Amino acid sequence: MSDEDLAESLAVRLRDAHRRVASLDAPDDEKDRVGARLIALTDASKRDLRRASRRLDLLLADLDAGRTAAAGQEGDRP
Repeated sequence: MSDEDLAESLAVRLRDAHRRVASLDAPDDEKDRVGARLIALTDASKRDLRRASRRLDLLLADLDAGRTAAAGQEGDRP
């Protein structure tokens, strides 16, 4: 996948992830932590598309599994 295709795909996935986090049914503090994780990931995407894509995969897997509080932090370090 070219960098341009990856950037476009990642942008769509990040938009959808932001919407998903905004609509989370979780306590505010958990929602804030997931939101902060997503913002950091979004910022990192400006420097390394492939790494940001992998980090987004981890975040989405955590959300799919119902993990919001401090989940997946070990795989999400910069």
